[in-house]
Amino acid sequence: MPPRILLARHGQTRWSLSGKHTGRTDIPLLDEGRRGAKLLGERLHHGPWAGLPDAEVRTSPLSRAKETCELAGFGDRAREWDALLEWDYGAYEGMTPAEIKAARPDWLIWRDGVPEGESIASIAARADEVVAWARSADRDVLVFAHGHILRTLGARWLGHDVSFAARIRLDPTSLSVLGWAYGEPAIERWNDTGHLD
Repeated sequence: MPPRILLARHGQTRWSLSGKHTGRTDIPLLDEGRRGAKLLGERLHHGPWAGLPDAEVRTSPLSRAKETCELAGFGDRAREWDALLEWDYGAYEGMTPAEIKAARPDWLIWRDGVPEGESIASIAARADEVVAWARSADRDVLVFAHGHILRTLGARWLGHDVSFAARIRLDPTSLSVLGWAYGEPAIERWNDTGHLD
């Protein structure tokens, strides 16, 4: 079977709870986020994944992703990778969508990007780098990262433009699996938070 990529979004933070764009600001996990990370780890250490003993693991270097990785039980196997950093939101860092839309009513990040931050082309290139790495692996891979970079990965895995990511939301501490169907890239599981119930 061709390799798959498992995506784990970091646990809940104060800013993700309030809807603020959290790019490179290093916001710690809330207790709820730590609890969710442990539950995600329990899930990944039981069937059908059984701890993913052969999987290569990478994490964003930001503490909210690294701590999620560690609490899930993969910290000793993970390598930090800057390609998994969240979108640099520039002037919109720390703002909610409602605050941004008060000044730009028709704004959509996936179409319009952000001022003074990372371009859509740049985040697409980083996602493409991760996709190429995952597809070249001889085993499944597991990454711990952030909402917008993981949504971009989902779009690019499927061969879509970054704008497709607007249609595939992700909740904190969710699990997603990108794989294959009939030889074509496919979503096997998306935004699965069953372990939090």
